[in-house]
Amino acid sequence: MARKDGVRRRTAHQNAPREEHTEEDSEEPYHIDKLAISLFILVPLAVTICIGYFYYQNMMQHMITRQSSAPMVITNKRASDMGRFWGTYRPGVYFGTKTRSANSPVTGLMWFQQNLPHEPKIRHWCEQGDKLSKYGWLKHNGNDYGVQELYDGNIKLTTEYVKRLGGKNGGDWSARITATNNANEPLPSKVSLMYYFVTDGPSNVVPNIRKSQHLRSLEGEDSELGSYKMSFSAEGSDLAYSHMISYTPGFEHIETVLKYGLEIKRNKGDYVGLKGRLVPMDSPGPNMYVYQVTGHLPLTLEVVFESGSVSDRPESLQGAALEAELAKKNREFDTKFEEIFKLKEKGYSAGKISFAQAAMSNMLGGIGFFFGSSKVQSRYNEKPIDSWDTALFTAVPSRSFFPRGFLWDEGFHNMLIKEWDETLSMEIIGHWMDLMNSDGWIPREQILGGEARAKVPDEFVVQRDENANPPTFFLPLESIIESLIRENSTSSKEYLQHLYPRLRTWYNWYNKTQAGQLPTTYRWKGRNPDAVKEINPKTLTSGLDDYPRASHPTSIERHLDLRCWMALASKVMANIARSLNEEWQSYQLTYEALSDNSLLNDLHWSEPQRRYADYGLHTDSTKLKRPPPPQHLQPGQPVPHRDLERVVTKSPTEKLVTSYYGYVSLFPLLTQILEPGSDQLGHILNQMKDEKLLWTPFGLRSLSKSSPLYQKHNTEHDPPYWRGAVWMNINYMAVRALYHYSLTAGPHQQLAASLHRELRDNLINNVEKEYRRTGFIWEQYDDRTGEGKGCHPFTGWSALVTVMMADKY
Repeated sequence: MARKDGVRRRTAHQNAPREEHTEEDSEEPYHIDKLAISLFILVPLAVTICIGYFYYQNMMQHMITRQSSAPMVITNKRASDMGRFWGTYRPGVYFGTKTRSANSPVTGLMWFQQNLPHEPKIRHWCEQGDKLSKYGWLKHNGNDYGVQELYDGNIKLTTEYVKRLGGKNGGDWSARITATNNANEPLPSKVSLMYYFVTDGPSNVVPNIRKSQHLRSLEGEDSELGSYKMSFSAEGSDLAYSHMISYTPGFEHIETVLKYGLEIKRNKGDYVGLKGRLVPMDSPGPNMYVYQVTGHLPLTLEVVFESGSVSDRPESLQGAALEAELAKKNREFDTKFEEIFKLKEKGYSAGKISFAQAAMSNMLGGIGFFFGSSKVQSRYNEKPIDSWDTALFTAVPSRSFFPRGFLWDEGFHNMLIKEWDETLSMEIIGHWMDLMNSDGWIPREQILGGEARAKVPDEFVVQRDENANPPTFFLPLESIIESLIRENSTSSKEYLQHLYPRLRTWYNWYNKTQAGQLPTTYRWKGRNPDAVKEINPKTLTSGLDDYPRASHPTSIERHLDLRCWMALASKVMANIARSLNEEWQSYQLTYEALSDNSLLNDLHWSEPQRRYADYGLHTDSTKLKRPPPPQHLQPGQPVPHRDLERVVTKSPTEKLVTSYYGYVSLFPLLTQILEPGSDQLGHILNQMKDEKLLWTPFGLRSLSKSSPLYQKHNTEHDPPYWRGAVWMNINYMAVRALYHYSLTAGPHQQLAASLHRELRDNLINNVEKEYRRTGFIWEQYDDRTGEGKGCHPFTGWSALVTVMMADKY
């Protein structure tokens, strides 16, 4: 009916005179046509926008886990050569070995003192809570030789490792563990040494077990190792043997599974031993095999791994042959160490040389191989997600506290590693560059695999892609790239060609994500302006954590240290691009702008205080204060505890943050961008020796004594970290810079030379003194007493004392 009426109406107004059309009659069909046309256009457009939005969201959610399309720097993650296939690549345990393979088996040492009826205290993971009085490598060449000493109460253990190449699966290796009495302690009753072999999943291993549960050897075969045999032999008095065959779902559970396999044995006196086979005989391949020997000290265990692919083996690496090979490697180590560092030639004592060897060896012996995925999150991800599975070959800051890779630490590590073995350093840097996603981001903390993740609290596992870290790899790359350019070989060119695209993407990521508001300025993203419990919001991304910055984080901040890091990065990028005939002029222009002293002074120099500083919204008038209790508490109701919160008593203003004088203030000197004749360089050098500011007999303190937050807590529960303590990485940069200016003609050359010698000697003497006193090299040192602080052993950047002794920068 409606349709007919419509037709009738339309016919009527078509026959009517034009002037008789009413507004109502003429506009109705027009509006219907307009609406239809609008819907025809808008509906598909809306659908397209929705599809595009969801596609964009999905793309951005997965961007964080998309690998870079640039060629890999290290094309064979299994091993660039079989010479480094096997190694002591498990820094988180006191002693262990594995291959550089995603599915490598692991081997490792455990020990404990028999002390019935008390539960045994098993030593396995490097733990500060074990309270070993000393442990660490005395010598390690980063590849096929190492000697370590461990002091556990009245037990002294020596672990020795040597590898011999041959065949096609990485060759043979042997380990000798010797337990003796620590002369300063009473003799223990009996000691048990245990050594395990664990595969990643069910194994094809056949144990050779003699009477009295004596596990003599293991024979196995897999696709990567080929056929192999691991043999065990022990020497000592009143020996008792036991073993365990079981299954563990992951390497992080090895110790837990072992503890379930302990029982009290009744032969040769009561002692705690392993139960034997804990899985049925017909179960599919168990993957955990443990050998145990118990006896009086001295007690020696030899573990010999032999590859079935070695057809021309002269003799097994055991007994006298092992002793001879260890002696040979020891001589080679000493010869190479002196050839590189020339400490004997420089007049250092035998004691100081052994200390320098131990410092370097602990860094090399702390190199690990990790495989797994990172937990990552961007602002487009509601929850953390897993990145791709990848491998990482890297040194670690601390075997006990940080047995995993850290981005800005590793740049400093390789300032030492490259001096010992440049190819080793190149491989480590290549592994790190291959972690990059398509946007150019590298997670600053690498927690790969079950073993690594087991040592990290859950709240620190997730890595967020807005977080940077100082691009310290440009420190070792500066000299490595120059060396490769001089070498001009096919392999060096190939390395640079693979490295450059990833460096370019990484460099661009910093310029895209960390740029400041003004040209040539930068700021560390990630500071929290709403951190009401912090007296000065932390800048974790800078690596300097609680080092004080502008009191009120805003987008106007200009961070001096990041600007200087980018100047160094631009210089290195120009050098590598020029060598490859790539476009290098933009990098050079950026370097010239960032190292322009006049522009630097306009942005960061305070003439009244004669110092460089950050810029931002700042007031010194802040303090931590307990909030008042909640109102309307009922009678007798307990007052709830409330943490201290920040109170601002004077409004902040935009200005240079000159009240905090410390490491950040030195960065134009540290990165060597100051002109040798500049007045600013002279002011910095003259202030450096002032004991009211940074100078101490133990090195440069991180924050001057005159700074308002010197040695102050950042929160009620966070003690000062970078607020006064002496840190070796920044002191190394200072010694390096002073050495540079001592060799550069200018009005401050002599002062730089004097400061270089005195600061270098203060650092070396104090680190060695604490090493002799405590048995360890430490994370940081007290600026008032020189005592080691923080975690130990910390033979990441604190091991840079070795290159300072040699003046090799």
